[in-house]
Amino acid sequence: MDFMIQAAGKTDIGLVRKNNEDNFGYDLRHGIFVVCDGMGGQQAGELASKIAVDTVLDYFRQGRNVAPVGGATFEGVSKRAVDLANAIQLANQVIHESGARDVNHAGMGSTIVAVAVEGNLFSIANVGDSRIYLVRKNEIVQLTSDHSLVMEQVRRGLMTLEEAEQSKMQNVIVRALGTDDSVEPDLADHEFNQDDVLLLCSDGMSRYVKEEKMTEAINQESLEQACTDLIEAAKSGGSDDNITCLLVRAVHPSWKDRIFGRLSSQPGQKSST
Repeated sequence: MDFMIQAAGKTDIGLVRKNNEDNFGYDLRHGIFVVCDGMGGQQAGELASKIAVDTVLDYFRQGRNVAPVGGATFEGVSKRAVDLANAIQLANQVIHESGARDVNHAGMGSTIVAVAVEGNLFSIANVGDSRIYLVRKNEIVQLTSDHSLVMEQVRRGLMTLEEAEQSKMQNVIVRALGTDDSVEPDLADHEFNQDDVLLLCSDGMSRYVKEEKMTEAINQESLEQACTDLIEAAKSGGSDDNITCLLVRAVHPSWKDRIFGRLSSQPGQKSST
């Protein structure tokens, strides 16, 4: 059975930064959800993350008919996941070219996590160290792997996870949008269960909120209040970065939804800084 998708998102400048380089956006009609964390001086990071969000959303709104860029091919995943990859490669190209045109934006980049939903299935993509978590009942699982220096060392057995969490090098990422003329996102396909919630977030949240607290905050009726609680938890945890979260919940449609066709007429939405 197809699910009705509910969503809510929030971004916060945090307690230390002077500007917010995070951006997020979503469109319920087209089933696309994105969180980006920009990097670069003179507001270039803010621009890079906005370009990434807007490009991916527009790609899906335009019927996914934009020609692929970057030359990479993706096998073993759904067409939906390949569409995500194509949209992200396009975003990478736009950011890279924008940085090359303006010396003030040279070297700007962004992380990205994105989800594409179709019926009871969803695909995920990520570049960088923003994350996607799945909360199913009282269990939470991280679905993405960070493209960061410390996590590369963890995967190679050169550092423990505990050491990585305490490292001063946590913010050094090894893959991002815009820093090279091509990029390869990680892709995966999954299936929803009733009442599953996906959490897309920047590292200003994931580094400072324990998974148990994430689960506690998310397991409430209001997704908007859950976003507020997660951001406050990050601040209380000492976050020194911008903080962004986007929640996506799959629920069975009620009889009213089925009768009045709210699934088919549900308006597109977008929220961002």
